[in-house]
Amino acid sequence: MMTDLYQSQRAMRQMRRQAMQRGVVAILDVGSSKIACLVLRFDGTGRLSEDNSIGSMAGQTGFRVIGAATTRARGVRFGEVDAMQETERAIRTALQAAQKMAEIRVDHVIACFSGANPRSYGLDAEVELDEQIVTEAEIGRVLNACDVPEYGAGREVLHAQPVNFSLDNRSGLIDPRGQLGQTLSVDMHMLTVDASAIHNLVHCIKRCDLELAGIANSAYVSGISALVEDEQELGAACIDMGGGTTSVSIFMRKHMIFADCVRMGGDHVTGDISMGLGVPTANAERIKTFCGGVHATGADDRDMIDIGGDTGDWEHDRRTVSRAELIGIMRPRVEEILEEVRARLDAAGFDHLPSQQIVLTGGGSQIMGLDGLASRILGQRVRLGRPLRVHGLPQSATGPGFSSAVGLSLFAAHPQDEWWDFEIPVDRYPARSFKRAVKWFRDNW
Repeated sequence: MMTDLYQSQRAMRQMRRQAMQRGVVAILDVGSSKIACLVLRFDGTGRLSEDNSIGSMAGQTGFRVIGAATTRARGVRFGEVDAMQETERAIRTALQAAQKMAEIRVDHVIACFSGANPRSYGLDAEVELDEQIVTEAEIGRVLNACDVPEYGAGREVLHAQPVNFSLDNRSGLIDPRGQLGQTLSVDMHMLTVDASAIHNLVHCIKRCDLELAGIANSAYVSGISALVEDEQELGAACIDMGGGTTSVSIFMRKHMIFADCVRMGGDHVTGDISMGLGVPTANAERIKTFCGGVHATGADDRDMIDIGGDTGDWEHDRRTVSRAELIGIMRPRVEEILEEVRARLDAAGFDHLPSQQIVLTGGGSQIMGLDGLASRILGQRVRLGRPLRVHGLPQSATGPGFSSAVGLSLFAAHPQDEWWDFEIPVDRYPARSFKRAVKWFRDNW
């Protein structure tokens, strides 16, 4: 089972290389409230960073965005494909609009999704080197020596990344190739998700006549674009508040070491407003976006908001509500989401990291006063994060709602090494050890 996945992940990496050679690839963020599509053009320069640090083995390239479009998501619930035909239509709509803007047809797509009950595992292994020099084959061998836990039927491995290599007693190596030593050990972060979520997404993309050139967890790619380099290095959590889900990822030494997901997001806040005020969802969304908040001040009792409506019943349609009442509806749900996030961070051992910066991003992070409430519930150091600037990104796609789409572009151009980038003798996958990914930082820091 693991073998099939290993092979299909290798096949996707191969697809990605082909897309790179052809020079264009589409980026697809399949969310619960919107589907975002970017078309990237690669300039073909295989630029590596000076110290070969990021994704050095997987190969990188520069790119610019030449097309961008979004459409309202249909058929996606809690980040997972729920109604195949609906989602397929939405993907086609977004893709066609982005292709039109780019004036080019795209065959390869790299996709990300949230939800699907992600679970993080920390694996480790150690091997004695044959030749006292680290080769790519030795890296394959040490990765293969990791004990894969019994992660359960109906689950697939979405990411398996070496996050730290040690050679003899030197820890914290990103790329140990060519270095001399006796003993090579590795710490790996593995993320599993519900298999059905992957299969549905893969099937959906096939039905759109596209080749899948990669697939990623949106908590991971959001962290890549919303956390600045220091935060990724020293330790930070990225909280991506989407429509149907709120994703959590923790980064350390430029690698994701933990991911999880809360099955609640901005749509639930909208739903509460819709119920509480007796207005249609579209109205509730507008009221939330333009008038909503979670922090009441004295003036909010006097600040009246037109609920509006077009039922034709004049009395009903000219109702108003005070901003304080609106906050009273929104705040409990936002608190509930943040409390859930807090529980996930605690389970991950986030408080053991040397730095505990928290970055809020995603469309749902734009609620007024959210950062203040979040720093009360999650800890002191909270900031709002927008995605990194990338070449050619239209102004309309620079907001926090595009963190995962932009992060996925960076992931496409600079993939981090994954297990399947190495030749591994796929004969044995034992299943024993399981520890939290964060534990080794306590040992190694």
